[in-house]
Amino acid sequence: MNIPSNLKYTSDHEWVNIEDGVATIGITDFAQGELGDIVFVEFPEVGDSFDIADTFGTIEAVKTVADLFMPLSGEIVEINEELDADPSTVNSDPYGDGWLVKIKLSNPDEVDDLMSYTSYEEIIG
Repeated sequence: MNIPSNLKYTSDHEWVNIEDGVATIGITDFAQGELGDIVFVEFPEVGDSFDIADTFGTIEAVKTVADLFMPLSGEIVEINEELDADPSTVNSDPYGDGWLVKIKLSNPDEVDDLMSYTSYEEIIG
């Protein structure tokens, strides 16, 4: 199981990478494995704002549809439009080209509540 040590995690299986007040968000390798073959990602609009734990989209796999939960409060500044053409990139490269959205943080202190890779590793066993 791939769990990069430089990222932060949520119990809802999202990962977060923060650079210069912008958080890149995706789903973890564990989550994509549980979902199976991903066939569609529903995105919010650029400019939409979300609070922590809000549903910001869905991810559809052959087996199921899952809600995506916002790990931090902020405004959508970019969506990964490449996933419209090839949503399976989330399966093949969840921590790289399979990222979902980027947000401008509205409350940077929330980062302190995210899990480290070791804490995330413990919850997935």
